[in-house]
Amino acid sequence: MGATAAANNHHQHHQVFDMAVPQQPAFKCFDDDGRLKRTGTVWTASAHIITAVIGSGVLSLAWAIAQLGWVAGPAVMLLFSLVTLYSSTLLSDCYRTGDAMGATAAANNHHQHHQVFDMAVPQQPAFKCFDDDGRLKRTGTVWTASAHIITAVIGSGVLSLAWAIAQLGWVAGPAVMLLFSLVTLYSSTLLSDCYRTGDAVSGKRNYTYMDAVRSILGGFKFKICGLIQYLNLFGVAIGYTIAASISMMAIKRSNCFHKSGGKDPCHMSSNPYMIIFGVTEILLSQVPDFDQIWWISIVAAVMSFTYSAIGLSLGIVQVAANGVFKGSLTGISIGAVTQTQKIWRTFQALGDIAFAYSYSVVLIEIQDTVRSPPSESKTMKKATKLSIAITTIFYMLCGSMGYAAFGDAAPGNLLTGFGFYNPFWLLDIANAAIVVHLIGAYQVFSQPIFAFAEKSVSERFPDNDLLTKELEFKIPGFRSPYKTNVFRVVFRCCFVVLTTVISMLMPFFNDVVGILGALGFWPLTVYFPVEMYIKQRKVEKWSTRWVCLQMLSVSCLVISVFAGVGSIAGVMLDLKVYKPFQTTY
Repeated sequence: MGATAAANNHHQHHQVFDMAVPQQPAFKCFDDDGRLKRTGTVWTASAHIITAVIGSGVLSLAWAIAQLGWVAGPAVMLLFSLVTLYSSTLLSDCYRTGDAMGATAAANNHHQHHQVFDMAVPQQPAFKCFDDDGRLKRTGTVWTASAHIITAVIGSGVLSLAWAIAQLGWVAGPAVMLLFSLVTLYSSTLLSDCYRTGDAVSGKRNYTYMDAVRSILGGFKFKICGLIQYLNLFGVAIGYTIAASISMMAIKRSNCFHKSGGKDPCHMSSNPYMIIFGVTEILLSQVPDFDQIWWISIVAAVMSFTYSAIGLSLGIVQVAANGVFKGSLTGISIGAVTQTQKIWRTFQALGDIAFAYSYSVVLIEIQDTVRSPPSESKTMKKATKLSIAITTIFYMLCGSMGYAAFGDAAPGNLLTGFGFYNPFWLLDIANAAIVVHLIGAYQVFSQPIFAFAEKSVSERFPDNDLLTKELEFKIPGFRSPYKTNVFRVVFRCCFVVLTTVISMLMPFFNDVVGILGALGFWPLTVYFPVEMYIKQRKVEKWSTRWVCLQMLSVSCLVISVFAGVGSIAGVMLDLKVYKPFQTTY
C-alpha cells in the first residue's frame, strides 16, 4: 500500500472528521481590535438569532391570534416581523462607530441583548493562539469529543441489532453487546495513549489513525493496516448501496400498500433503486472535495439520529400493541431455522454487533480536536467512557425493543418490518433519512480510496497528460471553472459501477454487515491499538500485562473469525435461492 497511504486515509467512518488546521501567520489570528479572530458566518449568526428569538413567548401566540382573528392575527404578526427586520437592519450598521469597515473601531460594548451571548475572547499574546505543532489552538472538550464519537458510532449498523439479538436470545444478545462495548472502551483507552508518540504531554502528535500506526509500528504493519482499511472502505460502499436500495424500496412498497389497502403484495426488484443510487453517486463523486464540505457531518448526524429514534419509538409502540415481550432466552428456535443455520446466524450476529461499534479509526482524529492541558489522552478517556455508555444504552434499547416487538421474525433491517404502511408516513420519513445519510456517507468512505488511487497514479506517471493533465470546464452559474482529469472521471465512475454491480449480485444487508464487522473489528479495533500501546509503553514481553493484552487480542481474533465464517456462510446459503438481476421482494 506504500507509505503514501497515510495522508489520504483519514475519513474512515460513516462521519467525516477533517479537523486539522493549516499553519497561519500570527496576524491572521487576530481581528483589528486585537481579539482572537472571529469565525462566525451567516449560518452561525442565523442560528444564534433563532435561538435568541424562539422562547416561551411562542406559547401565547395562539391566544393572541384568537383575539384578533384569521385576518388581523397573521397580518399583525407579519407587520411586527417586518418592523423587527427593518430595525435590525438599521442596528446592524451601528456595530462599528464611524466607518463601517474601519480598522480603528474596537467594539467594547457587545452585550446588548436580552439573550446573553458572551462570545468575546480576552486579548491574548500570539503564542497562545497556536498549539505546540504550529496549528491554530484546539478548543475541543470532553463534551465536544463525546458528541463526535456518538455521531461517528451511531449509523446504519443500528438497524441490524434487533436481528442480531433475535439470533442470540435475551441472555446472550445483551451480554454480547455489553462485551463488545467493554472491549471497544478498553481498546479506545489504549489508542488514546497513542495520539502522541513518546511523551504523553509533549511528544509528536499523530493526526490520524494511520499516522499513529506509521510512527509507532512502521513498515510492514503500516502497509497491512492500509490494506485492511481500504478493503473495509470498499465493503462499506457496497453495504451502503444495499441499505439505501432497501430503504428506497421500502418507501415505494409502503405507499403501494397504503394505496391498495394491503391487497396488492407490491412485489418489486431492488435493482432499479441500486442503479438510481449508483447514478447519484457517480455524479457526486465528481464533486471536488465533497467529503470535506462542512455541513455533511451535520446532515449525517441529524439523519442517523432521526431514523434511529423512529426505529426505537416504533419498536416501543409495537411492544405496547402486542401487550407482551416476544422472544426467548436462547434466540430463534430450531424449526424456524435448521441447526446449521442457527450456528451460522449466531456467528453472523457477532459480526453485525461488531460493525455497530466500529469507530476506532476516527478516534485519533477526534482526539486531534481536543485542547490541552489537561493532556489530550485524559480528556479523550473521559469522553470515550461517556459516549460509549450513551451509545450502548441506545443500542440496547433499539435492539431489545426490536426483538421484543417481533421475536424470531425480527427483520434484518429494523425499519422494513413494521407492516410497510402503518404508520406509512413515519416509515417514509425514517427511510428517506437513511437514504440521505447513506448518499453522503458513501462519498465519505469512498473519497480516501479515490485520493489514494489518484495520488499513486500521479506519482507513477507524472508526465502522462492523459492521466494527470487538469482539464477545465466552464459551468453556467458558477464563477470558477470545474477542474478534472480523464483518470479521475474514469476511475471514480468505474469504482461506483463496480460497487453497484456487486450489490446487485449480493443484495444481502445482514451478511455484508457481518463480513464488514468481522473484517474491521479485530485488526482495527483491537490488534493495532494493543500493539501500539505495547510498543509505546514499552510493556515487557511475557509480563502479566503483556500476556493479558495478547489474550485479549487472540480472543477477539477468534470472535472475528467466527463472525466472518458465519457471514460468508450466510452469503453462500442466500445465493442458493437467489437469482441475480431477477429476484423481486
